Amino acid sequence: MDLPVMPPVKPMLAKTAAKIPAGMQYEAKWDGFRAIAFRDGDEIELGSRTGKPLTRYFPELVPALRANVPPRCVLDGEIVIARDGLLDFDALLERIHPADSRVRMLAETTPAAFVAFDLLALGDDDLMGRSTAERRDALAAALRDTAPPVYLAPATRDVELAREWFARFEGAGLDGVIAKPLNVPYRPDERLMVKVKHERTADCVLAGYRQHKSGPVVGSLLLGLYDGAGRLQHVGVCASFPMRRREELVAELEPLRMESAEGHPWAAWQDEEAHTRGRMPGAPSRWTGTKDLSWVPLRPERVCEVAYDHMQGDRFRHTTQFRRWRPDRDPASCTYAQLEEPVSYDLREVLAPPDELPE
Repeated sequence: MDLPVMPPVKPMLAKTAAKIPAGMQYEAKWDGFRAIAFRDGDEIELGSRTGKPLTRYFPELVPALRANVPPRCVLDGEIVIARDGLLDFDALLERIHPADSRVRMLAETTPAAFVAFDLLALGDDDLMGRSTAERRDALAAALRDTAPPVYLAPATRDVELAREWFARFEGAGLDGVIAKPLNVPYRPDERLMVKVKHERTADCVLAGYRQHKSGPVVGSLLLGLYDGAGRLQHVGVCASFPMRRREELVAELEPLRMESAEGHPWAAWQDEEAHTRGRMPGAPSRWTGTKDLSWVPLRPERVCEVAYDHMQGDRFRHTTQFRRWRPDRDPASCTYAQLEEPVSYDLREVLAPPDELPE
């Protein structure tokens, strides 16, 4: 491989904002694996956000990229999997598997797509020093005739349309909106873009905590919600606390601490088969490896309000943010029914062939 931009390349990043800023280029925020795609003739390489190769996990994208992108180019984009018109992040996680036979089986049953939203090199030209607007024009021209499963990400410079996207696209499983300054070059690993994500709140049962890697202080709070059958399901964690607050929480939660998990709703957390019947902390995962998954069980008697941006099936997609304790709430009332459901929106409509970029 001999390209003007060579792997590995770390992608340009975004900082969080509460509102969509005016005067930028806007795109949907995809909930997948960020990837830089390199093509030099028949050679294809997919690099992750950290620069590690992803190619072996998505073999179906190799012929797709050969058929749909210029012979020599470097693209920034997102690997996604859709089921029934919705993005499915869990299906992506299943691909990171050591067995090549399983990866290839999944490539056939749940094939991935590549959504391109930036162009870093074309032919012998390094485009990273050019502005966002110039790169977008070059990308649209380069992928004018692309076909599924390779897509050109929709983009606009109309802030009102971006706000409409922010409201509508969540129903297809998208994360929010990305805003890109029009005149900046591509800067790997720098937060020059802006991301605006949805935020909602939920009242959750506090059912345990994990210790912090630095010592015997609270690392993360384990959160639960009751399902329709009255079972407490593990839905995620809350982990962003200053160190002093982590120390205070140990003493604050001591009256709820159980000597063992016996009698706790998640007592069977070490039983792999039990995880097929409900969500509990410590689920076996190829991501965790030898990581210590033990946790401190608490009597599920306290409720906390947390902010979250997105649900992935029956759990929070990302780490939640602690807002406050809710002593006025009965833990039994903390059910999935309180969660706001976004209006359904078919991903195929989001990825419909775009018109010329609106000014």
